[in-house]
Amino acid sequence: MGAEYSEPSVGLASGVTIDRLATPCRSYLEKEALAEELPAFAQAFTDHLASLSELPDVIHAHFADAVGVALQAKRLFGIPVVYTPHALGIDKWRQDDRAPAIGGRIAAERHALASADAIIVSSRQEASEQVRAYGVELGARVHCIPPGVPQRQADAAESRLVEQLEERFAEPGKRIILAIARPVRKKNIAALLRAYAAKPALMARANLVILAGQSDGRHSSVEERQVVDELRRICATPDLRHRVALPPTHGEADVVALYRRAAAGGVFVNPALHEPFGLTLIEAAAAGVPVVATRHGGPAEIVETLGHGLLVDPSDEAAIGDACLDLLSDANRHARLASAPRDRIDHYSWANYAEHSVALYASLRRRPRLLVCDIDGTLTGCETGARAFAAWRAERQLPFVVATGRSFPAARSILRNWHLPQPDAYIVDVGTRIMLPVPNGAWRECPLYAQRLAEGWDRAAVMAVLDGLPLTPQPPATNGPYKLSYFGGRRDAEVIQKALVEAGLQARVIHSHGRLIDVLAPGGGKAAAIAAYAGQCGMTLADCAAAGDSGNDLDMLDACGHAIVVGNADADLDGLRRRHGLRRVAARHAAGVMEGLAALGLGPAEA
Repeated sequence: MGAEYSEPSVGLASGVTIDRLATPCRSYLEKEALAEELPAFAQAFTDHLASLSELPDVIHAHFADAVGVALQAKRLFGIPVVYTPHALGIDKWRQDDRAPAIGGRIAAERHALASADAIIVSSRQEASEQVRAYGVELGARVHCIPPGVPQRQADAAESRLVEQLEERFAEPGKRIILAIARPVRKKNIAALLRAYAAKPALMARANLVILAGQSDGRHSSVEERQVVDELRRICATPDLRHRVALPPTHGEADVVALYRRAAAGGVFVNPALHEPFGLTLIEAAAAGVPVVATRHGGPAEIVETLGHGLLVDPSDEAAIGDACLDLLSDANRHARLASAPRDRIDHYSWANYAEHSVALYASLRRRPRLLVCDIDGTLTGCETGARAFAAWRAERQLPFVVATGRSFPAARSILRNWHLPQPDAYIVDVGTRIMLPVPNGAWRECPLYAQRLAEGWDRAAVMAVLDGLPLTPQPPATNGPYKLSYFGGRRDAEVIQKALVEAGLQARVIHSHGRLIDVLAPGGGKAAAIAAYAGQCGMTLADCAAAGDSGNDLDMLDACGHAIVVGNADADLDGLRRRHGLRRVAARHAAGVMEGLAALGLGPAEA
């Protein structure tokens, strides 16, 4: 490995970096040996995300093991995950019965398909057959976005490989059949060699060049070494000497030069038993080289789209040889196929891939369907901001709920005094009551939520424990069936929590504004109330945006899909976990809510 791989971060362009993460293992590992290292890498990855000043909007993972790492980050930070599968295990197992047991790999791929927020595949066939074979409910999560042709920057003039090969061929002026593939069994390269050797007319018309990876022995797997050894044994037969070239190494300039050489009347061949996509076929099209390609997998769609070659059954070696000879024997047909892709090659462009991928990423940033706001310090505190919020509410149809520590009458009074809009529902008494409107303009408490809060709550026993502590109760009107309130600081809240634990009693202790303590039923709190109300509306917490400023807002800010922490927030929220969807805004009070809504794309409608 080059020294550049030890650099922890490399900038490629504006806004584009490669960040390399270190784990305790510093050795080169084969792909099959990566599983044991994944836990350490996942920890390094999540630590890296936690150190960033801004979390990413999406994680795009390739291969199922990478999705496993990405899903750990999703659980911690709520970041959506996009999965691009490659060389799926089910296809490998179906096409090669000599493949080792890969049940674990297939299970990991099935989990990745089931868990990812979106799946990007390269072809319609991959969408309709390859991923569907896993029996996972995919819905509309699968998106077909074909990748682009690698823009090879090297100059063919810098390559001497073609010249060296010509010196070794017995008849150097003949056209070439070109194949480029990794030396693994599923690529079926040996079948191409045998097809070539079995057809004297084909050998008479063209030499054969196979680029089978960097087969100089460095970092090669056992399978790769076995395949290369097999290719070399076949090439050593007398009929193939000085007709077939199997270069052990090559560079980018060599690949460009060989495509150019093949364009002079030659053909490119992909004989894979199954090819998930087939980028080399697109490279050949861009270079003006007709192709003979496997009919199994992505190549069928590529050849149909570009119209630049023939499809064959890769298990029929005679058919592979016949197709190559057909293209080499008909100059007019060769010219027609070589020029066919000119008007269609843009279908496989990185610009097209980037445009559609970015649009997909943006769609995963789920816009809120319900806004929940605290009142004191969040919607109140700034008359200008309050007026702006009222105007926003008048023009937006987004459902709106207030979630406050105050009682229902007090909450309504404050909204009237500040000329703030009437919400669709009230969550009051620190999330221990939900008040719903009724048709005659009155309000009623949600009975189902009240029944839920009764579970595990022994109010009398909790009061008995707290009466024995040196606490200052808040006025009796602040209490409720599922809430007891006191004055005190953070230390007092810790004392209450410890006393309840020692007594074996379940309760939630919430400290806010530096001086208020609320002891709630264990199932209570603003987040629980929001989840209950959202569920009645056919939504989840992921559909909600919460705005707040104090400790009794902490659970809803942590649980909702989007959270707005206004600029005047208390120190109680300093420990709020960093995650995707959390926005700390500079503006204070309702102006901060408006700043957060604008960041969510929900600002005031344009005139």
